[in-house]
Amino acid sequence: MDSHSENFPSDLVSLIESRLDRQSFRDHHWTGSFWDYLEICQKNPSVLRNAYQRLYDAVLSQGSEPYRLFKRDAARYHFFSDPFDNGADGIFGLDLALMQLVDVLRSAAEGYGTDKRIILLHGPVGSSKSTIARLFKKGLEHYSRTPEGALYSFSWLLDERCEVTPIEGSTGEARRDCAFPSPMHEDPIVLVPRAARDDLIARFNESYTPEHHGGRLRAYGEPDPFSRKIYEDLMAFYNGDWKQVMNHVQVRRIVLSEKDRVGIGTFQPKDEKNQDSTELTGDINYRKIAQYGSDSDPRAFNFDGELNIANRGICEFIEVLKLDVAFLYDLLGATQEHTIKPKKFAQTYIDEVILGHTNEPEYKRLQSNEMMEAFRDRTIKIDIPYNIRLDDEIKIYRKDFGPERIRGIHIAPHTLEVAAMWAVLTRLDEPKKAGLTLMQKLKLYNGKSISGFTEESVKELKEEAPREGMNGISPRFIQDKVSNALVGRQAIEDKTLNPFMVLNELEAGLGHHSLINDEETKKRYRELLSVVKDEYEDVIKGEVQRAISADEDAIKRLCANYIENVRAYTQKEKVVNKYTGKDEEPDDRLMRAIEEKIDIPDSRKDDFRQEIMNYIGALSLDNKKFDYNTNARLYKALELKLFEDSRDTIKLKNLVSSVVDDETQQKIDVVKQRLIKNFGYNDASATDVLNYVASIFARGDSKSG
Repeated sequence: MDSHSENFPSDLVSLIESRLDRQSFRDHHWTGSFWDYLEICQKNPSVLRNAYQRLYDAVLSQGSEPYRLFKRDAARYHFFSDPFDNGADGIFGLDLALMQLVDVLRSAAEGYGTDKRIILLHGPVGSSKSTIARLFKKGLEHYSRTPEGALYSFSWLLDERCEVTPIEGSTGEARRDCAFPSPMHEDPIVLVPRAARDDLIARFNESYTPEHHGGRLRAYGEPDPFSRKIYEDLMAFYNGDWKQVMNHVQVRRIVLSEKDRVGIGTFQPKDEKNQDSTELTGDINYRKIAQYGSDSDPRAFNFDGELNIANRGICEFIEVLKLDVAFLYDLLGATQEHTIKPKKFAQTYIDEVILGHTNEPEYKRLQSNEMMEAFRDRTIKIDIPYNIRLDDEIKIYRKDFGPERIRGIHIAPHTLEVAAMWAVLTRLDEPKKAGLTLMQKLKLYNGKSISGFTEESVKELKEEAPREGMNGISPRFIQDKVSNALVGRQAIEDKTLNPFMVLNELEAGLGHHSLINDEETKKRYRELLSVVKDEYEDVIKGEVQRAISADEDAIKRLCANYIENVRAYTQKEKVVNKYTGKDEEPDDRLMRAIEEKIDIPDSRKDDFRQEIMNYIGALSLDNKKFDYNTNARLYKALELKLFEDSRDTIKLKNLVSSVVDDETQQKIDVVKQRLIKNFGYNDASATDVLNYVASIFARGDSKSG
C-alpha cells in the first residue's frame, strides 16, 4: 500500500475493497494456450454456441413463470424485469409480445432459419422498443460474466511490428513478443482447418446437452482477413506445420461490453447525406499504409465497424428504416449469408444477432417501397404495442414516482392510477359488444369480473381488436405531465399531488401535443378524461363509504340482526323484540334495505335469503362459523346500509359549510384516520377527499357506487 492509501481513512478503503472481486477479475481475464482451449471445449462444449443460442440461453437463464392471460397460456420472463440493474429498465405488461420475441430467438437457436433474419421491433413511440434492445445488451453483458455464459477469443503472438520474424539462433521458431487481438473477437475454433473442424464439432456435439433448446453446435465461417493473413504467413513460415502455428495463439476469455466495443454494437443513422458504410464494416488505417506498403494489407485496416465489433453478440440498429438504402443492402448479406464486405477485402463471416426498431410511419414507407422487397423478406416484425392492462401501466409510473423516488411531496392514492387509466383507455378500441362500455372493457382486460362477461368474452374482445395498443397516448407523455404537476406551485405549497392536479395537467397538455394534430382525436381523448373523472369519483365515494361504515361492532350488530330476521323468515317463525320481549313478524323493511344495496330484486328475495341460510348450514357442517365478512356480497350490502345510516348521523353534507359542531368533527376525524390507515391518505389528502365527496352529496348526488 502506497503512502497515499495509508493516509486515507481505512474504513473507506475497506468499503471499496469489499465490493471488489479479485477471483472474478482473474476468471474474466483468463489466458491460455490453444490446447488449453480445446480441453475447455471438451469439458464444456457450450462455449462454442453461436450468438442466437447464447442470447436465448441468457434470457432463459433468469427463469420464467407461466400464467394465463386472455384465456391462453402465457409466460413472464424475468430477464425483461431487468434483474441486472435492480429493475431500472424493467418492462411491464408486454408479455405476449415478449413471448413472440423469445419464440423467434428459440427458433434461431435451433437453426430453423430465423437466424438468417433481421429482428424488427415495430410499434408506436415510447412502447419500450429501445428498452428491450437495451435489456438484450445489458443481459448479454451480464451472462458473459457468468461461468455458464463464458466465451473465448484469441490473440496472435508475433513481433512488435505484427510480423513473422525468426528468433535469432533458434531452429526455425518465430518470435512471440507482442499480442495482437483478433479484431472481431472470433472464436479460436475458426483456426482449425475446415476439413477437421466438422469432425471436431461432431465430437463435441456428442457430449453437448443444451439446457434450454435442442440446437446443435455448428462450425461456420473462416477467420477474418487479419487473422487469415497472419495464419497464412505462419503456415508458410512453419512449412505447413499447423501445430507450430497454434503455438502463436493465445486464447483469452472475453466479456461482452458495449462500452469496450466487444460483441455489442449500436448504430444510429446520421443525416442521409453523411452516411458512410465504413461505419458498419470498418475503414483503412492510412497511418499504417506506410508501414505495411499497401492499403489491401489487412494489418492496415481497422475492422472496427459496428458489424465487426458486434461479432459474437448483438448489433442494435436504432430507427433502422431511416438507414440509407446502401446500408440496408449491407444488412441483407449480414443476415442471410452471415457475411459482410469490408472495403478491399473478401466477404467476412460474422455471427451476431441483428436487432432493429422502428416506428409506424417508417414501416408504412417500407411497405410501399417496391425496391425494398428483399429487405422485407428478410425481416421478422415483432409488434411492440402500448400496455392495455391497467395494473401493468400503473407499475411503469410507480417505478418513476414511487415513494422511494419522490421525497417531500405526498402522492395521494389513485393519482398515478387515474393517469394510467386514461392512458390505457386511449389505446383501446370501442367494444362491439352491446352494453359494454370502454371502462368495463378496461376492467375486463385487467382481470376484473363483470356480470354477464366470461373469460371467453375477454378472448373475443381481444381478437376483434388485433391492433389494440398500437395507437394512443405514450407513457412518456404521462410521465412528463406528472413531472410538471409535481413541480407545480400547488403541489409544492400543499406538499401533496392529487389526481385532479394530474388530470388538469393532462388536459392542458393535449392542446399542444406534438403527435396529435387531429382535432377529432383530441376531442375523444378529452371525453375519456371525463370518463376517468367519473370513475375516480365512484372510487373515492366507495372509500369514504367504507371508512364511515368501518365500525366493526356496528357491522356485526347489523349482520346479526339481518341473519336473525332471515332465519325467522325462511323458517316461518317470529322474532323476539329485545325491548318489548314480544314476538313480532320478521323485519322485511330492514332485510330489503340491505338486499337492495346489492341489486336483489323483490322477486328474488326469497331465493337469496334461502341461499344465505344454506351457506350458513354448509359452513356449520364443516365446523366453520359464519361471520359478517364471510360472504363478500352480503358484506358489501351491510357496508352500504351502514354508510347510509351513518351518513345522516355524521352529517357529511355539513362538511362543506363553514360551521361544524364538535360532535360531528370528532366523527369526521375518526373517518379521516380510517382513510389514512386503510387507504394510504395523509391528513391533507384525506381532508381533500372528504370535502370533495361531501360536495358531491351536497349536490344531491347520492349514488352509492
